[in-house]
Amino acid sequence: MRPDARAWFSGRTTPARSLADLHVAALLRAKRRGGHRVSVVLPARDEEATVGRLARELVDRWVRRVPLVDEVLVVDSDSGDRTAEVARAAGADVVAAADVLPAHGTRPGKGEALWKSLAATTGDLLVFLDADLLGDVRHYVPGLLAPLLTDPQVGYVKGCYTRPLEVDGRSVPAGGGRVTELTARPLLNALWPELAGFVQPLGGEYAGRREALEQVPFVSGYGVEVGLLVDLLGLLGLGGLAQVDLGVRRHTSQDQEALGRMAGQVVSAVLARSGSADVGGLLTQYRAGDGGFVPVSTLVAVDERPPMVTVPEYRASRAGAV
Repeated sequence: MRPDARAWFSGRTTPARSLADLHVAALLRAKRRGGHRVSVVLPARDEEATVGRLARELVDRWVRRVPLVDEVLVVDSDSGDRTAEVARAAGADVVAAADVLPAHGTRPGKGEALWKSLAATTGDLLVFLDADLLGDVRHYVPGLLAPLLTDPQVGYVKGCYTRPLEVDGRSVPAGGGRVTELTARPLLNALWPELAGFVQPLGGEYAGRREALEQVPFVSGYGVEVGLLVDLLGLLGLGGLAQVDLGVRRHTSQDQEALGRMAGQVVSAVLARSGSADVGGLLTQYRAGDGGFVPVSTLVAVDERPPMVTVPEYRASRAGAV
């Protein structure tokens, strides 16, 4: 690890043990003192099984009991199940991605939901959490907010954690994050070695200041996290980034073929930011059948939304909100 990355890791990583000593009352005072408004965003597609419990726990703890959060928003990305209904019953606000900035159309992918959330929320501090999280993760919210509320130099905070891998009913304590270890980390270490201090560059739990997030593009698919990390490095510098050890993260594991498609999107996003002019748009995988191997091709080309601050409707709405 380069000296700058090692120094950053030591100075900008909040260890898990510090979260146990986190005084929420101090964060509330910092929030009031800074005049901040906090929005928590859960991008969701077919997450009926998990989004209700997660939204309910966040609303009960951080909106109703302790006013650290001002709104919990679920952005529903064309779910075919009861995701929206379950989330609304849990107390969250719910919007369909297609209904936000409708003149700009809609695209598939997690990044699209995150980009649209900037136009559908009111907070100057935003916390993003995946909607398929399992277990009690309520501490993620104050953990991610703490660097933003206590250090004005920090503009973006990534969560890091141990990721168990559950396969065929068996749990391996730290086997998750396969796309990170096999794809994203080697690429980032080679192209942006100053980012080597990030434990979970693809992790779906992070927080940032609106004034930073609205100035960078959002990749519409699974390359959104690595795209944000690289682009915000360029915008804020390494000193404007931080990470927090949130302990353990459990979620639904995906199969190898799905992970391959995710990796393809991550590679496309990284290559686009490295200056590569010719980024392949298709990933071909092979399925074994009775008649031999069958090629299956998937589009993984970079499809991204422009910085939200360049969208006229967004600028007009923000001007009216001031």
